[in-house]
Amino acid sequence: MITIQALFAAIHQAPTEQTLRQKVIPQLGHYFASTRQGLFFFDQLPMLEPRLQQVMDRALSLDHNPVVRYITERHAPVHESLVTSPKVWRLICPRLDHWHVMAGPLVNQGQLVGAVGLTREQAKPAFDSQDLADLSAICLHLSTWVAAVKRQENAQKQECLTPRELEIAELVASGLTNAAIGRELWITENSVKQALKRMFRKLEVSSRAELVAQLFTVTQPKANHHLSLKS
Repeated sequence: MITIQALFAAIHQAPTEQTLRQKVIPQLGHYFASTRQGLFFFDQLPMLEPRLQQVMDRALSLDHNPVVRYITERHAPVHESLVTSPKVWRLICPRLDHWHVMAGPLVNQGQLVGAVGLTREQAKPAFDSQDLADLSAICLHLSTWVAAVKRQENAQKQECLTPRELEIAELVASGLTNAAIGRELWITENSVKQALKRMFRKLEVSSRAELVAQLFTVTQPKANHHLSLKS
């Protein structure tokens, strides 16, 4: 059986997110004897078909789901029995393979950027305080891994920009408008717009928010983001 120390080592030895998902997360599932397990980041959550998206947004929103709300507010692991009753949980999440749920936060630069989640079927024992303690330690190592990888990714993306484009990106991140950026750098507003277009193409983004997220940080969760656990 895999030990928690072996999990720590596997996390820090994972060179890419793909390796983390394909090799480490299944080991995490074995460690906790979970039915399903998943690792995800809020800026990577897929969009569903509109009608299904509405259902999922309500069922697993911060307002409706106490597990998601607990993680978002406290940045701490939780299982469903700590925040609601079995009867209420069945109304929130009626899936039989999600009878027991435990989730923990991924944090970067003080922001909640993702989560790791595990579920068990009804026939399996519920998650307990020892499971929470272990997941807390694992989330600490995962968050450290995320910070290191994101710094490396951000540095690589910044290398494709010119010094002037980086100056503009930093001012965009500080919240300045195109006109204000132009005044700050003594260039025209149109020059700022043209520079942003080039930067969008280089980074393959379509908005200022995406540009900032790509270069400096990881996108924060929105109120209707939900947890999606894969097998």
